[in-house]
Amino acid sequence: MIKRCNCAESIAYFAEKNVILVSATKAWVRGQGLLDKHLSGASMDYRKVIALFFPLLIDQAFIIGLNLVNTAMISSAGVAAVSAVSTVDSLNVFLVNVFVAVATGGTVVVAQYKGSGQDRMVSKAAGAGIASVSLLSLCIGLLVMGLHNPLLTLFLGSAAEEVAANAKVYLIGSCTSFLGIGIVQAVSGVMRGIGRSRVSLALSLIMNLTYVLLNFVFINMLDMGVMGMAIAVNVARYGAAACALYYVLRMDVSLHLRLVELLHVPWAMLRKIMAIGLPFAAEQLFFNGGKLLTQVFIVSLGTYAIATNAISGTIALVYQIPAVAMSMTLVTVVGQCIGGRNIDDARKFIRTFLWLASFSFMLMTAILMPLFHPLVQLFHPPAEIVDDIFWVLLINAIAQIPLWAISFILPSGLRAAGDSRFTSISSMLSMWLFRVVLGYVLGITLGFGIIGVWMAMNCEWGVRGALFLWRFRGKKWYEHKLV
Repeated sequence: MIKRCNCAESIAYFAEKNVILVSATKAWVRGQGLLDKHLSGASMDYRKVIALFFPLLIDQAFIIGLNLVNTAMISSAGVAAVSAVSTVDSLNVFLVNVFVAVATGGTVVVAQYKGSGQDRMVSKAAGAGIASVSLLSLCIGLLVMGLHNPLLTLFLGSAAEEVAANAKVYLIGSCTSFLGIGIVQAVSGVMRGIGRSRVSLALSLIMNLTYVLLNFVFINMLDMGVMGMAIAVNVARYGAAACALYYVLRMDVSLHLRLVELLHVPWAMLRKIMAIGLPFAAEQLFFNGGKLLTQVFIVSLGTYAIATNAISGTIALVYQIPAVAMSMTLVTVVGQCIGGRNIDDARKFIRTFLWLASFSFMLMTAILMPLFHPLVQLFHPPAEIVDDIFWVLLINAIAQIPLWAISFILPSGLRAAGDSRFTSISSMLSMWLFRVVLGYVLGITLGFGIIGVWMAMNCEWGVRGALFLWRFRGKKWYEHKLV
């Protein structure tokens, strides 16, 4: 009798486990079916897309997470230090994005050559991309160092004297590091173009972990404030640049790059890269120029408004981590699809990434909004600005769910197909006609302050996204021929 009971219990146990196993198998098969349907095509399957995406996701998480930690550390030096670093970083983003735009041109050309199977041309495009971005970043750094006084006068205006002194130290220190970050961005762009996003992840980790560790030493331990931050950024960027050059010249076995190829840029290849890079660089100049102008509005609102903008902007970037990684992944995916002339694949991947990005914003908002108070306390803000930070983040979190993807991910796909001119002109016009003008009206004229400036930015996303959706529904965006 006992044996029969034990046998019956064993049968029931294994039957239950079998049901669980069958259910799990069915769920796995359904999941694979969805991945095959939406993230696979003739150009590449979902495994390759995911392999591209996850290193970029980790990269963005580290970059933005460490940026949050750095801002929190410099906050310990006072509101004037935060305001100075925030203002100069707005100018840095404006400048760095110019040569990052040219690096993106290299990514697109490399990806299209890779998709078309022309391996020797991949190597030539890689060398031209690294050389051109490095030279451009050096020239920009030297130019801005020579003009730092009038630039700071323009962007700081009536800011407090302590803010201006800190900003001068940080601006000159940042400019000396531009060549280092230019080399890193160029090599990372090439690696993403051929599908090796793990290399760009490794370089990013080296650079950003070094930066945050040195910041901890110089700011928290040695109490060097903004000067410590400037030293840290140079050591971190040039260290990562040395690693990047060592990798492409010594360790990589597929590109076969030599040092002489990084010192000479063939005109024909440079023209292809600049066909994508220059319109995008012009877009970044005008687009970030508009953002800098709104920064001037914010400076006129006082030091507390500058600090509110800085803290809100840093936290807002956390919400964008998955979506920014998707945007970078899409450049490689669509570039290789267009290189192989698989237009249907390109369309499908763009649509899928748009939906996935919007879903990621819903998920990040559900996770992060309840954590607002622990996050904001990392920055030691004055009590007077905590409510403003909350409302800025809440409005922005709601707006980015439907608007961010069509405004930023969609143009990445269009640009990867070679449609750089349209995306650049649309971005420039929408920035100046809506974000700048509306930002001044809402923030200054109507007195909504920093909240009005951010509301104008959200409105501009919708206008720009509508233009890109209209373009995507047509055929002209994929009719450009780069390779």
